[in-house]
Amino acid sequence: MGKRVLFFCVVLLTCICTSSVYAKKRSITVMTPFLAQPGTQLMVEAFEKAAHEKSWEVDVIDTAGDVAALVSRMEDVALQKPDAIVINVDPNQIKTGLLAAQDAGIPVFGMDSGVDSLLQANVTSNGYVMAAETATFVVDQLNGQGNVVMFIFESYPPVQMRGAIAESIFNNTPDLNILDKITPSFDKGPLEGARNAMEAVLIANQGKGSIQAVWAAWDDPALGAEQAIRDAGRENENIIIVGIDATEQAKDRISALGNFKATVAQDFSGIAETVAQIIEQYLNTGTVSQKQIYVSAKLITADSLK
Repeated sequence: MGKRVLFFCVVLLTCICTSSVYAKKRSITVMTPFLAQPGTQLMVEAFEKAAHEKSWEVDVIDTAGDVAALVSRMEDVALQKPDAIVINVDPNQIKTGLLAAQDAGIPVFGMDSGVDSLLQANVTSNGYVMAAETATFVVDQLNGQGNVVMFIFESYPPVQMRGAIAESIFNNTPDLNILDKITPSFDKGPLEGARNAMEAVLIANQGKGSIQAVWAAWDDPALGAEQAIRDAGRENENIIIVGIDATEQAKDRISALGNFKATVAQDFSGIAETVAQIIEQYLNTGTVSQKQIYVSAKLITADSLK
């Protein structure tokens, strides 16, 4: 009898332990239209790593630049009821999807997204600081004088704010003129779109010394602009180029000591890891401590890469 009781106790304990393990298994869906962008790739990979360490299951959905498709997929995901959804997109563009998640009781978190009442929290770099770092770098390098071409993207809040701050700094410098503000085409990727747009600017401003700098809200347009300047044989005009994100290609070009002079290194892994921590906090307590969380970034130049 004693052995039989012991056997049933062991079986019961095993079932309890097994149920406990399964109860802790979480499913998280990451959704973005921007997975082709290097920064987004780094964040998603880092989030998957952090989630794996917590024994979470992660499903990544990318709609290849199609925001409308992301909304549709989000409505489908809401029916599947994951424990949480992570977005990397402007929340204002996916309100219908966010409302579907809210109706399903699924918390949504931003990963380098924007603040929105339908998000539990958003984790990002401080775009104001990054833009100020690169814009003041340009002003200092030019001694406050010259013509600047800006590459912006106003449809995505974290990038829009960078352009707004840089523009205000340039406008507050009396002898510095914004020659053009360009939103690059994404048809063949922003690098190619910026290269084509910069070619047109160079043709319209053929005089040597007619352009002193290119400020880009992220690295791809900066790289495209640099290609156009090299292709036009105008790299010796000392046109200063700056970007933001510190992608490997950008750092390589800065190390080459050409026109690309500076970028800002966002801590993409830090952003993703913080998102995972905030999700864990919310799933355990039902609350988050902050709605907007900033992760530090750092100005990168040729000197800092040595």
